[in-house]
Amino acid sequence: MPDKLKKGWTKVAFGDVVRQVRDRVNPEETDIECYVAGEHMDTDDLKIRRWGIIGDGYLGPAFHMRFKPGHVLYGSRRTYLRKVALADFEGITANTTFVLEPKDPSVLLPELLPFIMQTESFHDHSIKQSKGSVNPYVNFSDLAWYEFALPPLDEQRRIAEVLGASYDLYGSMNSLLIDAWKLVRSFAHSKIEMFKHNKSNIKSLSEVATIFTGRTPSSSKKGCWGNSIPFATPGDMDFIEPNLITCQRALTEYGVKHSVIVPAGSVLVVCIGSTIGKVALCNVSMTFNQQINAVVPKDMDSMYLFMCLIESGRQLEANRATTAVPIVNKSSFSQIKIPVPSKDIQQRISESFLQLLSFKDKIEVRMNFLQNKMKIFLDNILGGNP
Repeated sequence: MPDKLKKGWTKVAFGDVVRQVRDRVNPEETDIECYVAGEHMDTDDLKIRRWGIIGDGYLGPAFHMRFKPGHVLYGSRRTYLRKVALADFEGITANTTFVLEPKDPSVLLPELLPFIMQTESFHDHSIKQSKGSVNPYVNFSDLAWYEFALPPLDEQRRIAEVLGASYDLYGSMNSLLIDAWKLVRSFAHSKIEMFKHNKSNIKSLSEVATIFTGRTPSSSKKGCWGNSIPFATPGDMDFIEPNLITCQRALTEYGVKHSVIVPAGSVLVVCIGSTIGKVALCNVSMTFNQQINAVVPKDMDSMYLFMCLIESGRQLEANRATTAVPIVNKSSFSQIKIPVPSKDIQQRISESFLQLLSFKDKIEVRMNFLQNKMKIFLDNILGGNP
């Protein structure tokens, strides 16, 4: 942080103006209904969009910290996931999720705190102070000495108003995006249901496509990993995004010999693990791991096949086994039934489907633009560069 501060701004340590709330409560003896776990918080999203209901299942002994509206929740495990959330209801969380609030609202405006914690400098500090390799974590004392420039209260209000309005707009756009995706899935569902009634249209996946199960090259084989051919894992796929555009890892040409490669237009479906039912459409040739089956169409429209497998993926997700490692074997997967109208009809349906996806993509472009502008504003104003 520069030594020279703007007039009226002060250099403060996080722990001097923020406190950790330690309001313990027994979930079995309270009328609080909701709890928030780490998986309920999303990266770079202040809104808590999901939660659990106390009493619906086993709640571990770590869940005993009460939070109230206005409190900031911070995931202290794997801080590189950047999970900061602003509570708008009362609930319980685990002791690994910090519940934070300003010590004195006349010094640090409560509305500004979550934005300070979204700056790159705060995340960098937290990640650097993390301990452990498998499940890295920070203590509150590690955050307490993070330093930043704090503006006067009137300026805090102005900054918070701008950021709050921008975030409200982003939230509205996100709701529109969710509705757009619901429309996309509803369209796919209605068209597929339309052709299910004609039994002559119904065929198994093995009749209309070739199915491959992925492989991961052995770590003992040298020269397999590089940057030539994308290597997909379930973590690279999203429940609500059709095209698989980027992967975290890639294989060399040599590595592909020890894996499976499929062409663009193939559909990937997760068939092993907790994310069974994820579906993605390959837009380039790629390889993939053993948790994934690839469906390569023989004489079908790729986008129409993708639509069918969205529906099948929803069924796989809903009906997955409750075993420790849920699995759909290749034989059962090959027998999944889908309606197969004429190629001309498939293509017409795909064209309409693509138009809906284009509408959804335009919303995402505008959301990304707004998010980038907010990030620049945040880092320039509150990120250690006053």
